[in-house]
Amino acid sequence: MHTSDELLNLFNQALDELPLDKTPARLYDPIRYVLSMGGKRIRPTLCLMACELFCDEPAKAMIPALALEVFHNFTLLHDDIMDKAPTRRGMDCVHIKWDENVAILSGDAMQILAYQILGAAHVNYLKQCLPLFSQTALEVCEGQQFDMDFETQPSVTVAEYMNMIHLKTAVLMATSLKMGAIAGGASPADADLLYDFGLSTGLAFQLKDDLLDVYGCPETFGKRIGGDIACNKKTFMLINALDKADPATRAELENWLSQTTLPESEKISAITAIYNKLNIKELCILEMEKHQKKAFQTLARVSVPESHKAILIQLANELTDRDK
Repeated sequence: MHTSDELLNLFNQALDELPLDKTPARLYDPIRYVLSMGGKRIRPTLCLMACELFCDEPAKAMIPALALEVFHNFTLLHDDIMDKAPTRRGMDCVHIKWDENVAILSGDAMQILAYQILGAAHVNYLKQCLPLFSQTALEVCEGQQFDMDFETQPSVTVAEYMNMIHLKTAVLMATSLKMGAIAGGASPADADLLYDFGLSTGLAFQLKDDLLDVYGCPETFGKRIGGDIACNKKTFMLINALDKADPATRAELENWLSQTTLPESEKISAITAIYNKLNIKELCILEMEKHQKKAFQTLARVSVPESHKAILIQLANELTDRDK
């Protein structure tokens, strides 16, 4: 079995070989730029790991791995426009470095490129992977729309929020594992179990992201701390704070949410203090651990030797132990 670093290196070599040295430059330069930012490359790594559970050649899943990473980065490029985010992975977002029109069109091209890459997959598994990929792409868009709807929705329940991150984040991680398993020759039952493992892992991953947005370290997180608070984003943290606050604390919280003239730093500091008072950090950690436990229980049912699963367990643990 390869280590995660070995699989990542294998993937990065293939990514570097994508034929993106094309014109017009203002279409392809942003694509090369966003793909060169690096990042954790979680989805393609999971895809290759899942493939290697069932065969000795993880490269059999390289085409879906590439398609998944290009698609994922397309979603980030467009999400950053919608969120008005200034940086991504510590670098200027595409819409800042160029402009919004360039970012939109380059993102569109990346989505098409992802399908073009997947279309070159071996016919033996393309028939299974293509509809799965398309369904996932739609679900990611559904999740993003729910996320945007929440901005103007008066109240959001925890269940609604968990459904949103299920669609926006978890399904793409789940599909990465299932497509890798399919490429490696897994049985339908094992491929489905890995999909479910990915769903639970993806939920835990997003909850950790919510946590880091408030309690992360600016030097390692790669994005501004408190960004979700500054824009009143309805995260697991905020939804639970509103739900669990007593009337006086809720009024204080809603007052800070309504502020538009005070410095963002004051708002972030004040709302973080309310989270601390209500033990929201601990609540988020408990929810994250619940989904991680479910993920490992699902993985235990996959019919490969336990020693083969160690690399997936290690990566899943790293996703919740990370500081960025």
